[in-house]
Amino acid sequence: MTAYQPLPPKNKSLSDGIIAVEKCPMVQFVELIAGKWAIPILYRLMVTAGPIRFGELQRAIAPITQKELTRQLRAFEQRGLVHRTIYAEVPPRVEYEISSLGKTLKPTLDSLALWMRDNHRELNNNL
Repeated sequence: MTAYQPLPPKNKSLSDGIIAVEKCPMVQFVELIAGKWAIPILYRLMVTAGPIRFGELQRAIAPITQKELTRQLRAFEQRGLVHRTIYAEVPPRVEYEISSLGKTLKPTLDSLALWMRDNHRELNNNL
């Protein structure tokens, strides 16, 4: 993966110090939502009024596989976008809910959805 490297100031040389290498924000965003199912999962969690059980989420995003949904939810949980609650019951009950950090993605995803609605015909005409 290519990293974004800012150019050094014109009056400084590379030998004057170490330049921090940081990734382009767009690359970071794509890595965050990478995968066919990432956006549908996040969006479903956002539009759900509260916690949702795994099976319910899987049915809402069909035909996603159990393995893929589990993988994606774990990645989101690790990044702090999703909260997972495990209840000590028999059978065990697990619920997922979008975190406050995850909710901040809603305007971005709404704008992507609006852009797609506005432009899908033109995109499909160019195939």
